[in-house]
Amino acid sequence: MVAVVRRRLGVRAVGHAGTLDPFATGLLVVLVGRATRLARFVEATAKAYDAVIRFGAATDTDDATGTVVRTLAPDTWPDVAAIDGALAARCGVRPQRPPAYSAKHVAGRRSHALARAGIAVELLPVAVQVHELARRGWDPPDLAVHAVVGKGTYLRAIARDLGEDLGIPAHCAELRRTRVGPFSVEAAASPESVEPDHLLPPAAMVAHLEQVTVSDTEVRELGFGRSIGRQADGEGPAALVAVDGRLVAVAEAADGSRWQPVVVLEPAA
Repeated sequence: MVAVVRRRLGVRAVGHAGTLDPFATGLLVVLVGRATRLARFVEATAKAYDAVIRFGAATDTDDATGTVVRTLAPDTWPDVAAIDGALAARCGVRPQRPPAYSAKHVAGRRSHALARAGIAVELLPVAVQVHELARRGWDPPDLAVHAVVGKGTYLRAIARDLGEDLGIPAHCAELRRTRVGPFSVEAAASPESVEPDHLLPPAAMVAHLEQVTVSDTEVRELGFGRSIGRQADGEGPAALVAVDGRLVAVAEAADGSRWQPVVVLEPAA
């Protein structure tokens, strides 16, 4: 997708904020030019998904592209109350074991590369946040859910873990990302139709951060990578914007009363 956008816009510096699983569809935030430096701030925002979790079979990838490793057809499927209880129990900050087929690094190599090479991979659980996990429909064996999750959360792992919670193997059969922070899939353009007019200003990428207006003198200081005085109590990261609203830098609090730029969008000439 990045290559398509690069060709469409004739710009070499193109990146994205958060990968999609190969079987997934939906929204990918693409960054162009100097805005590629803002990827980490976009990636840190909450993401929304619509998914279908299929019970009765577990796979080695925790999704429909993998090899089935366990099946079970229960005599009686869980009722709605049991489903809703299991979903509620998965909300909040909880440890999650990433799928073996994931982009996590193990001894300097991607976990999915090791798994495909036949090397056993057992990743340690990491803390993730699930803001919302709600039932959209339950037609056994398929459970349709809407999820809002924090950075690093795998819907495939949620599907696998829900299966373990309910005693029925499960995997993620369908996955669609519908929102990243303030950006929705309904407002997105297809890669093949991207035009320069579709580009948003860099400030839109960090609109969720604390906004601090800086003077022309401070703009120049930031352009040299120098810190500026901090009047507010926030710790950052903060979007430092010029009086006309353009993004100059993103900064963190430093030395008690200073903003130290960590990303500079307008280097001094």
